[in-house]
Amino acid sequence: MRTAVTGATGFIGRHLLRALRRRGWGATCLVRRKEAEAELRNDGWDVVPGHLDDENALRELVARTDIVFHVAGLTGGSAGELGRVNVDGSLRVGRAAHRAAAARIVYVSSLAASGPSRPGEPLDKADRSAPISGYGRSKAEGERAVMESGVPYTIVRPPAVYGPFDRELLRLFRWALKGSVPMIGDGGQQLSLVYGGDLGEALVAAAERPATLNRVYHVAHPEVVTQRELIQAIGRALGRRVNLFPVPAAVARVVLELSGLASRLTGRRTLLTGDKGSELLAPAWTCLSREFERDARWSAATGLAAGLATTATWYRESGWLLAKRIPR
Repeated sequence: MRTAVTGATGFIGRHLLRALRRRGWGATCLVRRKEAEAELRNDGWDVVPGHLDDENALRELVARTDIVFHVAGLTGGSAGELGRVNVDGSLRVGRAAHRAAAARIVYVSSLAASGPSRPGEPLDKADRSAPISGYGRSKAEGERAVMESGVPYTIVRPPAVYGPFDRELLRLFRWALKGSVPMIGDGGQQLSLVYGGDLGEALVAAAERPATLNRVYHVAHPEVVTQRELIQAIGRALGRRVNLFPVPAAVARVVLELSGLASRLTGRRTLLTGDKGSELLAPAWTCLSREFERDARWSAATGLAAGLATTATWYRESGWLLAKRIPR
């Protein structure tokens, strides 16, 4: 199977490439950075240098391609930045795939496009769009761009994703290693998660199955945990006893607003903004994958304890737990 991948050097993209290799599928990868280009070539992947706003590069990327995996995206930033990457980038990928007569686009969206759930009531069908953040709105608009491209599609909405190469949960691991981790309120926010390796397999399964054509799915492990339980599980994965200190929601919102202001003033992008606070303060982000499990013949193989243990080992061996600067 001939595939094209955007976001191949990112967290999810790396797990997708591993899943493709296990199938014996080839991939041509869109790459922005020279050092990443050399790394992928050394691993045996074909590479097209370029960005999502480079239509010539996208045309070359998808030429003679069966499946386009559109994984690249921005998780934080201003409304303009999110729109340029998550919406405009998806429009360009869709146009290029349509011109190349690709058989399918598999698009990595987010549970943020569905919106939060109620405690004890995981979202089942991925048939609603009720985002509460700029990020969620940009992913929902990116979905529409893919749907309207004229190319058959499968859209996957994962919840929080974790595993080797992940920079987001790394922050919690580092705090836990030091012994103290902040949590919002009483830590009762309910969460679904999915391990990166399982998500990589899910994306390939989505591309393989006729039943998943022109469908939108949630993809997660069935286990639901609270924010408090997640932090405690990270402590266990590191072999550390963790002290949790609650941050009142009102205080958290002020801190996030100040963090967002500092980001705008310094030009340093951060996920910790007032806009992201809407997501962090929601009571639950949970979902079920029953429809995807049925149609794609996939199920999440990695439970939270095993996934966090593997992630902790990888962070240690890679040097990420203690490094002052994380490799891009």
